[in-house]
Amino acid sequence: GDCFVQVGLPYGSSGNLVTAADYLRAAFHFGAMGGDCYYCAASLDIQKTLCDNAVPIVAHVGLIPSQCTWTGGFKAVGKTAQSAKAVWDHVKRLEAIGCFGAELEVVPDRVAEVIAKNTPLLMLGMGAGPYADAQYLFAEDVLGYNPGHKPRHSKTYRDFAAEYARLQQERVAAFQEFIADVKGGAYPAPEHVVP
Repeated sequence: GDCFVQVGLPYGSSGNLVTAADYLRAAFHFGAMGGDCYYCAASLDIQKTLCDNAVPIVAHVGLIPSQCTWTGGFKAVGKTAQSAKAVWDHVKRLEAIGCFGAELEVVPDRVAEVIAKNTPLLMLGMGAGPYADAQYLFAEDVLGYNPGHKPRHSKTYRDFAAEYARLQQERVAAFQEFIADVKGGAYPAPEHVVP
């Protein structure tokens, strides 16, 4: 249809995406299925290989979950001048290799504003204030069914957790009734068998 589809190519997903060739093969596979662009937080050389092969790439800067060991864990990146400059330098490297966009995750809003105003990349903000070109949240956060820690930048619009808990109780009850019917001989009844 006319929906622009971004396909995620998660780094090292199930061991299937490791080399540049793996990523290229996956991008072409999903492109044949209708993918328009690809999220990729792999190394710059892998991202460059994709860009060199005309694969539209949305990269990732700031807090990159698969690389957060190197930036201090799951916390904001760019809070000091040195760290903010590192995020800016990363953006410039992404521009140089041919990416067209990047997720800008959990960076101070003032840093995000400077970056968004000074790069041709399409910046998708998540926890980066209002200055990115677009805003991004996980469906789990929007729908409220993300168990555990709720990030500061997330906002819940509906409480699906309660609905999923109710549905799980209904699932368990239905299977308990099925088991009881089988044990008690109520299932299968004559109407459930072929005479």
